Amino acid sequence: MVYFDAASTEPLHPQARAALLAALDVGWADPARLYGSARRARLLLEQARAEVAEALGARPDEVSFTTSGTQAVHLGVLGTLHGRRRTGRHLVLSAVEHSAVLHAAGVHERDGGAVSAVGVSRTGAVRVDAFAEAVAVPGTALACLQTANHEVGTLQPVAEVAAACREAGVPLLVDAAQTAGRLPLPEGWSVLTASAHKWGGPPGVGVLVVRKGTRFRSPLPEDEREGRRVPGFENVPAIVAAAAALRAGLAEEHEQERLSALVDRIRRTVPRVVPDVEVIGEDEDRAPHIVTFSCLYVAGEALLTELDKAGFAVSSGSSCTASTLRPSHVLEAMGVLTHGNIRVSLPRGASAADVDRFLEVLPGIVRRIRQEAGVSS
Repeated sequence: MVYFDAASTEPLHPQARAALLAALDVGWADPARLYGSARRARLLLEQARAEVAEALGARPDEVSFTTSGTQAVHLGVLGTLHGRRRTGRHLVLSAVEHSAVLHAAGVHERDGGAVSAVGVSRTGAVRVDAFAEAVAVPGTALACLQTANHEVGTLQPVAEVAAACREAGVPLLVDAAQTAGRLPLPEGWSVLTASAHKWGGPPGVGVLVVRKGTRFRSPLPEDEREGRRVPGFENVPAIVAAAAALRAGLAEEHEQERLSALVDRIRRTVPRVVPDVEVIGEDEDRAPHIVTFSCLYVAGEALLTELDKAGFAVSSGSSCTASTLRPSHVLEAMGVLTHGNIRVSLPRGASAADVDRFLEVLPGIVRRIRQEAGVSS
């Protein structure tokens, strides 16, 4: 099986695996206690925190570890809104944010807050002028913008939006899930969230960074751990492994350039070998590992199944979950084809030979599905 779904989760980095196994032996104790084994666990935890902080351009005391990227987003959004409640109840976000942001926004709205979703271009980039206008509304407490879209890979104009937020005196939460460990992070954010399994760390580790001076109050009951932002026992071995993967990934800049070149090949070739296809998202201003395209007259789920039979694990943005059968809110906001959508996201080490084989089998699979549906191509 060829794994092309790194945007969902990147396979565990070899350095993360080694760090995890070593930390299981010495980092198992409760880091909040005072005896020897606990102090060793605390030392590992704080060393990992310092490494993650350096990689993300933050101070160690600004970094908290969560149980997932989703929890980091929920705490980041709701905690900042709660901390700035006296300022107002207005939340601004882009229309293509991850569902974790949208779900937190839904909680805020049900609690009496206001939410403004700013539209995007056909390539998925948020409209900076409209975003600046939205954050300038009196009573705006927080703005949210991802660094890169999780479905189509488009890089967002974070620096320009951050400047508008700074002028309006509004903190900006940046969801860096798809670029942390792959690309340099933009500046100007007040709160940042990320997820270790997206950069080759183990699942179950998220990162929440809250800049000094940003008013924040956790919506959860207080705990003495993680700067009183995140309750619960830290998974020290997994956090150590996450830091090792982040450090290793940032040192592999050439690998991201190589993956980007393979994505370029897919973007150029698919429209040439498959009729009635739309490649979606920015051609150049994009995450290095993601390419998404939609095939007319083809159900995305059918295409996923046939590619799986052919030995390729890919994803689809045609629905948020298979059970809801609802079209992707990202593709709807972009105004592009919402069905027959395939997201290919290349993991570290993806080979040119595997990409070539994918491009060889794809036309026949699409043609067969269309013929079975009574559509000739």
